[in-house]
Amino acid sequence: MNNIALFDLDHTLIPIDSDYEWGQFLSRIGAVDAAAFEKRNAAFFAQYQAGTLDPVEYLEFALGTLAQFPRKQLDAWHEQFMQEVIQPALLPAALDLVKRHQDHGDLMAIITATNRFVTAPIARALGVDNLIAAEPELTTDGNLTGKLLGIPTSGEGKVIHLHQWLDQQGKKLEDFTCSHFYSDSQNDIPLLSVVTHPVATNPNAKLLAHATQQGWPILTLFNAQ
Repeated sequence: MNNIALFDLDHTLIPIDSDYEWGQFLSRIGAVDAAAFEKRNAAFFAQYQAGTLDPVEYLEFALGTLAQFPRKQLDAWHEQFMQEVIQPALLPAALDLVKRHQDHGDLMAIITATNRFVTAPIARALGVDNLIAAEPELTTDGNLTGKLLGIPTSGEGKVIHLHQWLDQQGKKLEDFTCSHFYSDSQNDIPLLSVVTHPVATNPNAKLLAHATQQGWPILTLFNAQ
């Protein structure tokens, strides 16, 4: 296992933002006040797209919403969310990309700013065993407290969390002959800049401009949404 392949999730392996869509789903099924939640969710999403999002503020909002409900109820809703929203977004081009790295025997991980509750079932559906995500604090019986453990997995935080994850396995990024990272967003430039093979994947305008300037390869798996 001489190579490592890292993937962002939202708009990279799936053509949607899973965190935003989870919020829309909660509104749609009547779990939260639709008007108030959608207004705040949309504002955070716009900040993310503009690169101005405060990740701690957003995660406290998202995890605080989850903490209102028992874990059993959340898990049941997430199964419905997977069927209605995520499964239709698992597209052949992304699945083929993952499989190519699997067939090559690469160590693989999804590294996402979205929290583990939302993303763990999606990572499994994509066939990626390792997930580095924002970690929600849990009670002893598995319910969410609404608090974030550690620092967010966004921006420079992705680099920090990657190194911590590799350290736990007795590895360093430099140990790999080839390290890929696929991402759509300028928010991931810190991690894109430390791998040997950064790939701007379905890039937004800011990342496209930066990737073009740096001479990074550009990959289009599906049309941006």
